Amino acid sequence: MTASERKKLIRPSDANSWSLCTRRVWLDNKAQFKPDSNEDAFEQMVIDLGVNHEQAVLQAISKTHSVKTATSPDDTNRLMSERCPVIYQAQLLDEDHGIVGFPDFLILSDSGEYQAADAKLSQNESKKPIQVQLGVYRRLLRKMHGSQLPALVFLGNGEHAEIGDEANPLSNQFITEMRKLLADEEEPLVRYGHSKCRACPYNVHCKPQFQVNGELTLLYGVQEQAAAGLENAGIKTISQLADTDPNAIPDVPYLKKQDKKQRAVLQAKSYLTGEIFQHTATMLPEGQWVHFDIEDNPLTGTGQKHVYLWGFLTPVSPGSLEQGSFEYVWTDTSDEDQQGWLQFLAKVEQYKQQYPQLILSHYSNHEKSTIQSYAKRYGMEENETVNYLLGTDSPLFDLQKPVLASLVLPLQGYGLKDICKHPDLVNFQWQDEGSGSQWSVVQFNRFIGETNPATKQRLKDEILGYNKDDVTATLRLEEWLRVNYTAG
Repeated sequence: MTASERKKLIRPSDANSWSLCTRRVWLDNKAQFKPDSNEDAFEQMVIDLGVNHEQAVLQAISKTHSVKTATSPDDTNRLMSERCPVIYQAQLLDEDHGIVGFPDFLILSDSGEYQAADAKLSQNESKKPIQVQLGVYRRLLRKMHGSQLPALVFLGNGEHAEIGDEANPLSNQFITEMRKLLADEEEPLVRYGHSKCRACPYNVHCKPQFQVNGELTLLYGVQEQAAAGLENAGIKTISQLADTDPNAIPDVPYLKKQDKKQRAVLQAKSYLTGEIFQHTATMLPEGQWVHFDIEDNPLTGTGQKHVYLWGFLTPVSPGSLEQGSFEYVWTDTSDEDQQGWLQFLAKVEQYKQQYPQLILSHYSNHEKSTIQSYAKRYGMEENETVNYLLGTDSPLFDLQKPVLASLVLPLQGYGLKDICKHPDLVNFQWQDEGSGSQWSVVQFNRFIGETNPATKQRLKDEILGYNKDDVTATLRLEEWLRVNYTAG
């Protein structure tokens, strides 16, 4: 097989990029330049945890089975012919169909057939890339060696799952689309997606052309299906949308209601001019506002995230120029998870007594959904404090809702940092420019593994400082809305 032929081989390891974006997987295989190599500490931590998980599975298997490592496709075939009980880092090559796969393990079953297996940090085997990878490994084993066994996934929570024929349609789709992509010499046409694209290493390559073309999906709230519908109606660019009468826009997917059409036009105008549009009065409840934000660790190995920090910024006295107090509930490990939850509920009861008109302000639905999941986790759906938090007279107030309901901002995303960091909007800056939700997860996992008391305290202080900035940002956003956009 020539070097050019090897380059065009379909690799199941491309399933993750393929599931995200066809252009991304094309560029992974065919780009003549290197992608943005900015170090991502969170991504590297996930990679390291994945490697550690794979090694833990290898060690567990090695206690009961003889394991040998394959060095090539031919070596894999040799070990299989010798009936090696477990082959590690196997290499399966189907030259006829141009597919090569690298399962972590091939395990010899009692039936004499080999079974492909992978170690995955994920808690759920139904994720698209996992289904594709293991489905292709099964296809390779079935064609090359006649194996009919399901594939195995050793999940990050210590459980294992089987993947069988249900993965065939998706893995076949992957192979068909990858074969076409690898044969194409032109980059595939794709749409912009803010959360997806800004995290992509090829964003600096793709986004300038989206901007030049006036790609409609650069606009917040204009999804791929809506953009296609607008283009079919002759509205092909952001400038054209900005110049369109909302009443003249036909019903298209996700843009059927008149208020959504009006917002899309205003979003286009705001994108082009930087202007802020207010289409309804911003409604904020009166009361004593405690600003609330949580930090959680999804990488616990149990399938349940651990909220290690419940942070609060208390109100100030009327007329005071001072900022409220930053208060928090902290737990060092997931073993203290329930203790932290109960302390959070106690804190809410304290504020309920202290502030008769309590408003527990947060940004986005994350805090509320976390409270719901914790109540279910610990069988406390009927708890009095939980019912207070989630009932009809709940003190919880999602500050993102009035922003989305009343304002159109010159932004592509309406996250807290998008709004607060913008110099022409709230203009609040976090003390650590590089901090963020994934940053805090990295810092907390470093905190867990740190043995030096001074370093451990420094990491905790950094996380607390970030959370304090988060709740302060929601306060500054509240103040900005009250000064500029509330009635009266």
